[in-house]
Amino acid sequence: MVNSGFKTMMLLAALTALFMSVGFMLAGRSGAMIALVVAAGMNLFTYWNSDKIVLKMHDAHEVGPDHPLYQMVAQLVRRANMPMPKVYFVDSPNPNAFATGRNPENAAVAATAGLMAMLNRDEVEAVMAHELAHVANRDTLIMTMVATIAGAISMLGNFALFFGGRDSEGRSNALVAIVAMVVAPFAAMIVQMAISRTREYGADKGGAEISGNPAALASALAKIAGPAAQIPNMASERNPAAAQLYIVPTHLSDMFSTHPATEKRIAALQAMMPAGEISRDAEPKRISPWG
Repeated sequence: MVNSGFKTMMLLAALTALFMSVGFMLAGRSGAMIALVVAAGMNLFTYWNSDKIVLKMHDAHEVGPDHPLYQMVAQLVRRANMPMPKVYFVDSPNPNAFATGRNPENAAVAATAGLMAMLNRDEVEAVMAHELAHVANRDTLIMTMVATIAGAISMLGNFALFFGGRDSEGRSNALVAIVAMVVAPFAAMIVQMAISRTREYGADKGGAEISGNPAALASALAKIAGPAAQIPNMASERNPAAAQLYIVPTHLSDMFSTHPATEKRIAALQAMMPAGEISRDAEPKRISPWG
C-alpha cells in the first residue's frame, strides 16, 4: 500500500501543477511561471498565518486552564506526549471541531458550543483526540495549503470568464477558456477531496489511540454527522474551503464531500474495538461550554 504521506505529497504536487496549467492557459509560459511564484508565495504566507486565518474565520475565543475543554485537552496531550496547543471555543450551534496551525508547537484546537452540548464527556474527549491526531500528523498545515491553492485555481477560472484563454501559440481560444473556467476548478476540488479523505482516516485511528476509546469516537461521529450537515455553519457558508477542516462535513453529498462516508469511518473504528464493546458510558456526562 502506498504510504499516505507520500500520496498526500503527490496530490499536493498535482494541485500545484494544475494551478500552473491554468496560468499557462490564461497567459502562456509567462502565466505558468507567474502562477508558480504566486503558489509559492501563498504557501509561504499560509505557513506562517494558517492558524490566525482559520480562527478569525470562525470568531473563535481562546479559553484558559479554568475551562473544562482546556483541561480535557491538557490531559490528552500528556497522554500523547505532545506540546500543549492553544484551545478555542466557537459559539456556534453546529456540532463540530477543528485543528489548525503550522506544526505541533504552534497549533490550536477548537470545539463548538453545539458539539459540547450534544455529546457526553467521553465523546467530546474522543473528538478532541481526533483533532490532536491531525496536529501530530501535521495535517493542519497541509489542509490549509490545499484549500489555499484550490481556492486560487477557482479564482483563476473566474478570470478566464472575463479574459478568455490562450492556446500554446498564445492565441485566444474559447475552448481553453472553458477548460480554465470549469474543468480545472472541478479537478482541483477532486484532488482536494482526495487529500482530505486520506487524512481523516489517519486522524480517526490516531484519535482512537490517543483517547483509548474508539467506541466513543464512533458514537460521536454517529451523533453529530447528521446535525452538522443540517445546522447552519456560517464560516463554511462564507468560505466553502473551510469544510475540510471539520471532523464531519457540513453538507450531505457523499460524492462531493471532503470526508469519507461516516459509515465507513465508524466501521473502521469498530474494527479497532474489543469484541462486544459498545461504549464506556451508559449515562451521558455532559460538560458545560461556559466552564
